Amino acid sequence: MPRSPEQIQQEIDAARESLAATLDELAFRTSPKRLSEQGKAKVQEFLQSPPGKALVAAVGSLVAFLVVRRIVQAVRD
Repeated sequence: MPRSPEQIQQEIDAARESLAATLDELAFRTSPKRLSEQGKAKVQEFLQSPPGKALVAAVGSLVAFLVVRRIVQAVRD
């Protein structure tokens, strides 16, 4: 059964609205500002967890060790 011009126009309009909604969703999901904020939140959440605190302590200890070692080497030379 052939479609009427009105039916074809309705299908085109529905497809256009669907495409616009999809593009809006993609723009939202890939927004650099939103992704940056989401990344910051995840990092802060990790650093406040026990494994994150342990990592910060380990890195801090390593940096302190390296600084002290460099100072001791400078004094010896």
